[in-house]
Amino acid sequence: MALARELETLEQRLISDRQAAERTAFPDAPVTNSSSSAEKIGLFRRLFAGRPDVFPVRWEKRKAGRSGYSPACSNEWVKGICGKPKVKCGECPHQAFIPPSEEIIEKHLRGGNARSGDFVAGVYPLLQDETCWFLAADFDKKCWADDARALLHACHAKGFPPPWSGRDRGPAAMSGYSSPSLFRQGSAGKWVPP
Repeated sequence: MALARELETLEQRLISDRQAAERTAFPDAPVTNSSSSAEKIGLFRRLFAGRPDVFPVRWEKRKAGRSGYSPACSNEWVKGICGKPKVKCGECPHQAFIPPSEEIIEKHLRGGNARSGDFVAGVYPLLQDETCWFLAADFDKKCWADDARALLHACHAKGFPPPWSGRDRGPAAMSGYSSPSLFRQGSAGKWVPP
């Protein structure tokens, strides 16, 4: 009994200490661990805004060792309607793409559910008018530092703020914008500000 009370007291102190640390570490953070699911989903949707009419879903063929993303479609694998694998989703006359919703984002953030198993939703960041809300870049080749500097110079020249984050194999970069920004495909297939 005494041991159980002491354990409960320690657990309560740990919870209290975590909440205090959270409040002091990011006092102005609009969304924290103690925020509601709706607030967390809203933040995620603002940070990773993409096409509002469709999102990709990750698939995996373990036996073949292949994986990728396909547009989420309510007609996928429906007998007599879906032409997969002979017809690509982009060319299918029976497209019924599913828009990203709060439920989809929550399912993604939770990693799926007991019924469906793993679930990974992606994002199509390039909007139909060829603008985007965020830009993500992965620099992991031998010349990653030169590529990162080139993107940094291009962003500075056009007034785009490029926040950087470090990784164990070179930096990854992600920038978020308060309004859609126009990027064009440059030489070597790289997307750069105009």
